[in-house]
Amino acid sequence: MLKKITDVARVIRSKNCSPFELTLDIIFEKTSIYEKVKQGNLINAKVIAEAYGIDEAMINGIVYFEPAHAVKINLPRPVPSGAPGDTDVYGAQQHAPLLKLKLQV
Repeated sequence: MLKKITDVARVIRSKNCSPFELTLDIIFEKTSIYEKVKQGNLINAKVIAEAYGIDEAMINGIVYFEPAHAVKINLPRPVPSGAPGDTDVYGAQQHAPLLKLKLQV
């Protein structure tokens, strides 16, 4: 069944990994949903690249983190934290494109 990520994840957030990288976290509500996402590799470089309008090669890493039922994604910041033109010093507002994802779970 196709579901909105906001219906199956209890936390969707972003934060700075460094002044030049962001970490996106998706923490799932239920173990069963996390397992379906992991086994199906439903969160992958193609999905993230499409959501963010970037090339897949820009995704620095996607890690399925079993203890937290989470997926962690690292990607470069469009503008370094605190640099001229930066609108989000902490990277805390960069998860918005994830909110539109739909997963076959």
